Amino acid sequence: MKNIIFNKKFDNRGMTLIEVLIATSLFVLLMGGFVEMLIWANHGKDVVWEQLTTQSEGRKVVQDFVNDLRRANYSNIGAYPLETATSQQIVFYSNIDLDNWLERTRYFLDGKILKKGITKPSGTPLSYPPVNETIIEVAHDVANGAGPIFYYYDQVYTGVTDTPMSYPINISNVRVVGVQLMLEERPNVSPAPFYIEAKTAIRNLKTN
Repeated sequence: MKNIIFNKKFDNRGMTLIEVLIATSLFVLLMGGFVEMLIWANHGKDVVWEQLTTQSEGRKVVQDFVNDLRRANYSNIGAYPLETATSQQIVFYSNIDLDNWLERTRYFLDGKILKKGITKPSGTPLSYPPVNETIIEVAHDVANGAGPIFYYYDQVYTGVTDTPMSYPINISNVRVVGVQLMLEERPNVSPAPFYIEAKTAIRNLKTN
């Protein structure tokens, strides 16, 4: 029986320069796509976190506003509970810290920041000196623009119809106040502004 021997020739030349270039290019493309995917994933996480922070801030300021205004009353010097009522500013007297005094409380828009000014009564005779006002920032990235933040309703408001009073507001007729905020930290990134609203009656001005 004859032994048949097969001769095999092996190509020991390895990869050519062109093959190396092609493999390197593919690797770079794959790594570039992977890195870009990681960047966008991290970017999406940041956007979601920013939106959650904005929503939390918006809910808190609206709830604080409702609580403050609901307790509005005649000031310690006898001033009417509501002093100013415009589309982007409201001033009223309320015992916001539950002490023995009613603070002059002012919510107003300054650029894109909603601020809260608090003035405690002092002196003899008692007064509310404007220089004693303490101002804090309560909401950032307000996107209302020139649109109203505060709405006012008179004694005919039942909660069914939602037609506010016309500006300028007759303060003595106000019984319910509404607040509407649009918050948007990065307009070019966020899918939509966060919108929150609430209404509250001024308890000490109820007539029915």
